[in-house]
Order: sequence, then C-alpha cells, then structure tokens
Amino acid sequence: MSLPPGFLDELRTRTSLTQVVGRKVMWDSRKSNQGKGDMWAPCPFHQEKTASFHVDDRKGYYYCFGCHAKGDAISFVQETENVGFMEAIRILADEAGMQMPERDPRAQEKAEKRTQLTDVMDQAVQFFRLQLKTGAGAAARDYLDGRGLNDAARDRWEIGFAPDSWEALTEHLKAKNVPPEMILACGLSRPSTRGGNPYDTFRNRIIFPIRDARGRCIAFGGRAMDPNDNAKYLNSPETELFDKSRSLFNHGPAREAAGKGHPLIVAEGYMDVIALAEGGFGASVAPLGTAITEGQLQMLWRVAAEPIIALDGDKAGLRAAMRLIDLALPMLEAGKSLRFALMPEGQDPDDLIRAKGASGVQKVLDAAMPMVDLLWQREIEGKVFDSPERKAALDKTLREKILLIRDPSIRRHYGDAIKDMRWQLFRPQRGSGGFQGKGKWAPTPLVQTDTRASMLAASQGAVEHRLREAVILAVAIATPEVLDDFEHEIERLECQDPENARLRDQLLRFANSPDPRAELDAALGPDAVEKLMRHPHVSIAPAVRRPGDVDLARLTLSEELAKLKTERGLSAEIAEAEEDIAGVADEAVTWRLSQAAEARNRALRSKQEDSGEFDVGPNGAPIDKQERAELDALMERINSSKGTSR
Repeated sequence: MSLPPGFLDELRTRTSLTQVVGRKVMWDSRKSNQGKGDMWAPCPFHQEKTASFHVDDRKGYYYCFGCHAKGDAISFVQETENVGFMEAIRILADEAGMQMPERDPRAQEKAEKRTQLTDVMDQAVQFFRLQLKTGAGAAARDYLDGRGLNDAARDRWEIGFAPDSWEALTEHLKAKNVPPEMILACGLSRPSTRGGNPYDTFRNRIIFPIRDARGRCIAFGGRAMDPNDNAKYLNSPETELFDKSRSLFNHGPAREAAGKGHPLIVAEGYMDVIALAEGGFGASVAPLGTAITEGQLQMLWRVAAEPIIALDGDKAGLRAAMRLIDLALPMLEAGKSLRFALMPEGQDPDDLIRAKGASGVQKVLDAAMPMVDLLWQREIEGKVFDSPERKAALDKTLREKILLIRDPSIRRHYGDAIKDMRWQLFRPQRGSGGFQGKGKWAPTPLVQTDTRASMLAASQGAVEHRLREAVILAVAIATPEVLDDFEHEIERLECQDPENARLRDQLLRFANSPDPRAELDAALGPDAVEKLMRHPHVSIAPAVRRPGDVDLARLTLSEELAKLKTERGLSAEIAEAEEDIAGVADEAVTWRLSQAAEARNRALRSKQEDSGEFDVGPNGAPIDKQERAELDALMERINSSKGTSR
C-alpha cells in the first residue's frame, strides 16, 4: 500500500519516541534529561545492566552503543511488537489519533503535486523578498527599520513585501510557466466572485514566510501597510500544504534552539517571535491567527516539557490564557505542563524587549506562574466569598476543573495545591471578628476587661480548653481518615495555645497528603507532634491509643468539639452579663442571673450526670464543675456589688 505524501512526516511529528520506547524500558534518571528529550535506558534488544540505549526525542531516533541497534518509532514498534512496517504504522497512527489512509493508486501523483506546490511557494518567497528592496517597498522598509529589523534581520527571516497590485504575483508566476491552477492551489491567489481573473491574496502587505518543521514554505502571513485595512494580519488560506491548526511559526528553528537548552516561548504573533529570537530567545513560536489548538499543544510538548506561554498584558491576552487552561487540563501528563508569563499591562513581547531589552524579558519569564496558580486566579478574581454558598460554589467549580485532569497523580497534586491556596484565602486571622470581602477576615478588637481577665483568662477553664483542643488535634493526626468529615470544624477551632494553632494550620494544609504525620514532621520538626502526643491528658485518650479506629475517632472528635461549643456559649453569656455590670449591677441583671441559678439547681437535682463531671447550665446545656464554680462566683460578686450600690 502506498501512503500519501506527508503522511509519515505527520505521523513522526505527532509521535513522541520517548513515549513509544518508554513502554518497554525503565529510564535511567541519573543520565536522562527529559526536558531536552535526551533519554537513556538499558537496551531492550539485548541483556545488559548499564544504560547504553539512547533516545533523542527531538530528532526521533534511538541508538544502542552496545548492540548498535538504531532506528525511529516505526522500526522500534516493528522490532518490539514483531509486526510488519504497515502494521507498525497502524499502531502508531491509532495512538496519534490519525486515520489510516485508504489505498490510493494516485499516491505518486499526489506526491509529485505536493513537490510542485512547494516549488511554487519558494518562487513566491523570492518574489516578495525582491519587492521589498524596490521603490514600492520603501514604506515597508521604513516600518521594519522602526521595529528594529535591519537588512540582516530581514534576510534571516526572509521578510518580503506584496505590492499594492491585484495581479503582480500572479503575472510573475505565469511568466515562470506556473499554471494558474497551481497558483490557486498554493493559496497565492483567489478566484474572482465577479467572473474576472483570479487576484493576488496578498496586496500592500509586509510578508512573512511560514515554514513547517522541515523548513518547507507552506504558507505566508501578511501585515497590512494600510491602517484602514479590514485585516491587520492575514494568513494564507488552508491548502494541501497548510493546516493552520497544526502549524507553528518558526517551528523548525525553535525546536533546534530548545534542543540546546533555550526555553520554549509561545508568543501571539510574527513580530513577537522575531523580536524574541533576535533578542536571544531563539526557541520562540507563535500559533497562526487562532487560539492554541490541541494539535499545536501536542507539537509544543514534543519540543519542550514545559512551554512558557507569553501573552500580551491586556484583557485579550489574559482571556487567551484562561481558554488555554481548559484545553490543557485533560491533556496534562507527568513532566508535561505549561507556565504563563504575563507581559506588563499594555505591552507585548516585542514592546517589552525594545523597552527593557533581553534582561527585561528574562525577568518576566523567570516570574512565569504554574498553570494551577492561573486557574486559581481565574476562579477568584474580582469575586467576593462572604457566605457559605459562595465558598461552596468556588469549591464546586474548582472540583469540576480538577476532575478534567485524566492523570490521577497530577489530579491529586492539583487538589493539594488548590486546597493550600483555599486555606490561605479563607484562613481566619488570629483574633478575627468576621469574614470580609474577597476572602479576607476583618479583625475586631478583643474585649479585655479587668473582670474577664481575673475571672476567665486565668481560670482553670482556659487550661481545660487547651487540653480539649490538644486531644482534638492528636486524634485527627492519629487517624487522618476522619479529616474530611471534621475539616470545617477543625478549621474554625480557636486554639488558645499558639503551638496548637500552628499544628492546626499545618494539619489542614496537609489534610489530603497520603501521610499527614510525615508532612507535619517535615514542616514543624518531629518534636512538635511528639510533644503533643506525650502530654498525659492526650496520651490516655482511647482514640489516641488506638490510631486508625475511625469510629472511635469520629465519636471522640464529635464529643470534644461539642464540649468546646458549649463552653463558648456559656462564656458568651457570662461575658454579656459582665458587660452589663461594668458599673453598678441593676435589678434586671441580678434577677436574670438568679433565675439562671435557680434553673441550674432544679436541673441538677433532677438530672445529675452519673459521672459527676457535668452540671446543667442556664440554657439547659451541660457544663462542668469548674464552669459552675465560675457562675457561682459571678453571682456572689453581683450580690456584693448590689449591696454596695445601695
């Protein structure tokens, strides 16, 4: 079976040799450099222990320095799968998502036609370059000079000029015996809708040749010289040679530069790429008049593991970045991602390099953010999360985006990163009074009256609060499986002990980790958790002594959190009463507390706890003996104050 021209080139372009070979070997991580596509492994064709089998992913070839086996992806599949040439192509085409061509008896004819088309395109390149040097190209030369492109740079990029004429290129090619149908097939002319002769596609435009990865001219891009032209930039129409969704401007030279260690930069247009490359950033490419497509993204990853998307510093550039996130998420793999370098507002890479030079561009590239950061920024930008419903909506949106990631390992790491950023956004500040605006808490002054300091802060109740919070944290660390159920309550836990507060923050940060205890030890040092676990009150807790008992851990956390909630309620009642008697107690306050005491005593007589640990508070909720003593002391003080006032 004859394959159509270009099919094998396209197959090799879409196929990563590293992925094909990686199914059969274990890469040597010490010798391999995945970012450069330079991989080493023990040879799959002969028995050896050293890594003498080399894969050059950029060139698409492998070679064994031991047995001298060599070839490309097709020959590798043939040898390892024991299949023929066409079957190997079918296997690779299926993996690359390419349709195997039907038997085509005219394959040779098509190959010849494609060769003829590329010859015509080369003639057009020379015509446009010559026109730039004529009097008609004077304004174009002045424009290019103003953009910093001298004669040498123009020659390097083969920049040309299409004169302001309807048939200048067509007549030139006809004089070279090029048939009109070939000119049309190359996209260099267009048929007239009024029955006239075909007319030139490019007129009064600066011309940039677009070449494929092998260096063949497949299309042109033209920048209008007339500011009133409807299209500032115009690309060739799609032809047998040109598929804009699978082409990149400067693809071949960028691939070569990336192989030498240059970062792969994706800009928006021809001038950005040229300016970057002339400034020393040779591995620069651009899509051709469209947003980056899935095919182009795969092409980028075959050149570099982590391309940097350099977008204009305006709303359009940011929108393009946001659209790219949704395209890329399902395609992410280990070692394949994107970083985003946003230009200063109102500037593109060309503007920046002319204003700040290569160092200015490098500074922006060094600050390129990972894709997960831009995803987070997109979902919170300009939004207010001042209610549980809005927070839940954010969680839902982010969960849906993360679920688009097919790779389970990357999906988990994205979840961890989002969880960490969410914690930073919603983390209440110490002593905070309420949620304010865009994920920030507004602190309110703490009431620190002499009364409260003497009766509550120094009381045994504060000690018991710290013991309870210590038990809660210890149980969660001992049985981290319950963290999902109690994460919200632990997040709202007001730790009076600063060390407990640090433990709480880090525990929530690493809640999704496979081993939170190990993460805590790494973040805080092993002594922090050990000190917590060695505390006598903590170490005797059944749920701490039986780590992994999920039911017991849930029961313990529910009880301890409920006790703290009750304690907060009682403290609030006492604080309110103390504020009421800041000067002289009045009859209403005295009566209210006396009624509370009577209600407590009635409840005690009829509903004493078997253990003797709990009494019943004014609101019918259980309180411990210390809390009852505080309430009695307050009653005594109120009565004394009342007598003095009289």
